[in-house]
Amino acid sequence: MALTKEEKTAAITASRRDEKDTGSAEVQIALLTAKIKKLTVHMTNNIHDYSSKRGMDIIIARRKKLLAYLKRTNPEKYEEVYRSIKSK
Repeated sequence: MALTKEEKTAAITASRRDEKDTGSAEVQIALLTAKIKKLTVHMTNNIHDYSSKRGMDIIIARRKKLLAYLKRTNPEKYEEVYRSIKSK
C-alpha cells in the first residue's frame, strides 16, 4: 500500500529538520511509520495477504535499522523520534 501524496507530505513536514530536508533519518522513519500504520489496517482486513505481510516485515526491519543508527549517532534526537512513534 503506497502512501498518497498528501500523507507523504504530512509525514515529511512533521519531522523534517529544515525546509529542504527530505532524506534525513528522522524523515525516513516518519515515512516508514506511516506506511506501517497503513499496512496494519490493510492486514487486519486481509488476513491471508502474505505478500503484504512480507512487505510490512521488510519495512519494520528497515525502520528498526534506522532507529538503531539514530540512537548511535544522535541519542537526543532518537528519544524524541521514539516518543513520537509511541504516542501515535
